[in-house]
Amino acid sequence: ADAAAAAATAICTTDLARKQVAVSVPLPDGRVVKVGGMGKGSGMIHPNMATMLGVVTCDAPVEVNAWRAMTKRACQNSYNQISVDGDTSTNDTVIALSSGAAGGDIIEAESECAVALEAALTAVHVAIAKSIAWDGEGATVLLECNVRGARGESDARTIARSVVCSSLAKSAVFGRDPNWGRLAAAAGYSGVDFDQENLKISLGPHLLMDKGQPLPFDEAAASAYLAEKGDEHGTVRVDVSVGDGDGTGSAWGCDLSYDYVKINAEYTT
Repeated sequence: ADAAAAAATAICTTDLARKQVAVSVPLPDGRVVKVGGMGKGSGMIHPNMATMLGVVTCDAPVEVNAWRAMTKRACQNSYNQISVDGDTSTNDTVIALSSGAAGGDIIEAESECAVALEAALTAVHVAIAKSIAWDGEGATVLLECNVRGARGESDARTIARSVVCSSLAKSAVFGRDPNWGRLAAAAGYSGVDFDQENLKISLGPHLLMDKGQPLPFDEAAASAYLAEKGDEHGTVRVDVSVGDGDGTGSAWGCDLSYDYVKINAEYTT
């Protein structure tokens, strides 16, 4: 455990906190396997991955192609759904290793054990990805956007990314401004076609829009919600509904603060 913490600390650069997670997974056949990982990233974070590292290890015996496919899907729903500043770089890597030390039969693709293992693997990658966005340079909150009602998962993921990537929305969150217009605009220019009369947006517990129209809401309470989350470096949740489709997706980012500009204005290589 000490060596793992030392490794997670050693890979940090502008990170303010090391990023680690581990879970035990009971499989349908009675075995218990473990999945753990560490990550690094704070700035120049944007899909696809970008300027980040992720290392995940597992002791389950898994067929190699099944493990590779699980990892690719997990990355699609985690690191490729985060953004700190919209900038990418050439340097990013995710490594997923499975030793088989837990023993037992090899886990094959699409088996019940594979489904359980992939759920845990995805949860670990998502946790690392969220910790990267939470620790974004200058950030005071983690910004989470959950989209439902889209025609498919890809559409939902695209809308969610558009919201958390919006500089205007991120600035409004930092300014504790419950600005429904900036959230709606980001969903609208995402490139996904949906009926604007189906657009519904909530900020935490506050319903801001429904059926494509702004609603009366307690602006002071909504602003206080943002301030409270900023004071605790917590999670600001934006929920967006765009119709009655089955597609759902989430993305994670952070607010855009004065400190982000300060850090990157003073940073040189």
